Amino acid sequence: QVQLAESGGGLVQAGGSLKLSCTESGGIFRFSFNTISWYRQTPGKQRDFVASINQVNSTNYADSVKDRFTISRDDVENAVYLQMNSLKPEDTAVYYCHTIYFRKNKWGQGTQVTVSS
Repeated sequence: QVQLAESGGGLVQAGGSLKLSCTESGGIFRFSFNTISWYRQTPGKQRDFVASINQVNSTNYADSVKDRFTISRDDVENAVYLQMNSLKPEDTAVYYCHTIYFRKNKWGQGTQVTVSS
């Protein structure tokens, strides 16, 4: 059973930074073998892609976060991170970690990021 868990969200002023973490508690899943993505969602809207990292460390970003957010992976810690800099109020959302495992979508419970102006 793959169980993703996000952490690191919080309240920050515009221009500030936060670092989100995605870990896995089931003990059988290796981030290094899979593509891991971050998505975000605000109330009443669809969940939007933010960034991804694949098995060979190739990364991809939504245009809205390019040059501000950095996704990375720590294979020793078996975790994926999202470093968010120069945060804007429009970055306010619940952030989710995602992967596909045996053709099934796996999501964490999400972590709230609130950016005040």
